[in-house]
Amino acid sequence: MSAANRSTIRRDAVNEIQNLTKNEKPLSERAADQIQKYIIEQKLSIGAKLPNEFELGEQLNVGRGTIREAVKLLVSRNVLEIQRGRGTYVANNTGVVDDPLGFAYMEDQKRLVQELFEIRMQMEPWIAEKAAIQATEEQLQEVERWQLETEKLIEKDQNYIPADQKFHTSIAACTDNQVLTMLMPIITYSVHLFGLMNEVRLLRETAETHRQIVRALRDHDPEAARLAMVQHLMINQDTVADP
Repeated sequence: MSAANRSTIRRDAVNEIQNLTKNEKPLSERAADQIQKYIIEQKLSIGAKLPNEFELGEQLNVGRGTIREAVKLLVSRNVLEIQRGRGTYVANNTGVVDDPLGFAYMEDQKRLVQELFEIRMQMEPWIAEKAAIQATEEQLQEVERWQLETEKLIEKDQNYIPADQKFHTSIAACTDNQVLTMLMPIITYSVHLFGLMNEVRLLRETAETHRQIVRALRDHDPEAARLAMVQHLMINQDTVADP
């Protein structure tokens, strides 16, 4: 980083932290905000290494203890990850946590999965439709890879849920919609929850409807993709409603 950039970041950080008395946020949270701003302004990509505690403290004009607390906050938000003995890095799926809305703590999980299906029925057919229009060959290969992996694990009677989640997120990635990427934990949690309630009799139908979705995406047929996704969701939803 150039001296000019370092000076600008330090000046901005000092100005923000000096306003702490006018703001309810603790110093560590203000420092966390500045680190996030630094990541964005420096265009740091996933896996990029951050400066050490001393350098960050100098840039933000705060102590190393404050930097440690700020980093802990950002780790909890999946913005950063600490690799022991190596340093602090920008995390994968930056800022996206597995259960951002606290679904795991809702008491009636069967009701939750039904309500999640209602949301998915609005979102995923549109996702499939848009993906069929926009998907590149590389993206389609990724979708197909997770479809095949899910099917293989189902056939072996092994845990297929993580692969199933990747299948759905890879379809969403085909839309190139950044907001949608942030909403995907709603869908992936539903896939996880449904998988725990799933019955063996449904697994073959899951594999078949996955294949139909992939065929429609490969044909770049948005209507067929939408209908295949609707069928996939309806089969799953009916099974939960009437086990």
